[in-house]
Amino acid sequence: MSINWFPGHMAIAVDKIKKAMADHDVVIEVLDARCPMASSNPLVESLRMARQRPCLKVLNKADVADAQATPQWISHFNARKNTQAIALSAKKPGDAQKIIAAARKLAPHRNENLKPLRMLIMGVPNVGKSTLVNALLKQRRAKVGDEPAITKALARYELSPTVSLTDTPGLMWPKIEHPDDGLMLAVSHSIGINAYIESEVAIFLAEVLLSRYPELLAARYGTPADGGGLDGVGVIEAVAARRGFRVKGGGTDFDKAAVTLLNDYRSGALGRISLETPASRTARPAPAAGTGTADPD
Repeated sequence: MSINWFPGHMAIAVDKIKKAMADHDVVIEVLDARCPMASSNPLVESLRMARQRPCLKVLNKADVADAQATPQWISHFNARKNTQAIALSAKKPGDAQKIIAAARKLAPHRNENLKPLRMLIMGVPNVGKSTLVNALLKQRRAKVGDEPAITKALARYELSPTVSLTDTPGLMWPKIEHPDDGLMLAVSHSIGINAYIESEVAIFLAEVLLSRYPELLAARYGTPADGGGLDGVGVIEAVAARRGFRVKGGGTDFDKAAVTLLNDYRSGALGRISLETPASRTARPAPAAGTGTADPD
């Protein structure tokens, strides 16, 4: 299943961000700590590299990501030139302040009234970017909602006399190269719901969980601790049985169970989960010829 989602307002935003890049010192890319590479927008890399701007990779939602996988991703991104990575949770008081300190290290020459640090924050939709902006502002200024693409225009904020921040719309890219990336983004609610079929996305999630976290499925839904030979469809049927989801006539309400699984993952109710690691990323098959390029180094 291939998923792509690039609404017209995003194409307009790319042109505005391209112009704004010249007036900023550091690019902050907010990633979902549960799928950091899948949520890393190749447009961010191309736009910042065109202006040779350093990048701070912020792995948000680290409190619901696998505590063993996140340090691996931090090391992975820190190995890149002009890049630093930090992990945090935008919902934890004080965590957002780590961003300013880390950004200052990437642009030490911009740290005074005459040369304030100018940060440009980017990320895929619904990754928690606006929540981070509000945490940095210490007030609710950026619109927040549990759906993709709430922010649709650039907005500049003065955090202090020496620090400014420009917020940007949640941004996808025209073609997602690997089908699994689109599925991970849909699982994580970064793609508009009209671009995918929820039951198919839930089956993908169930199969990942069977492979990596069968014990979490067992704790939540009573499935066998070792997976018990279930497949993705079987997991969702088990969710329906556990929750008593039935359609009129007595059949299993598969769609309701699929949405329940997705919501339990998105809310963190299933536990701490990472959909990918640097090792799993390397091990997966390359996209078919002509569909795109490999991950950047």
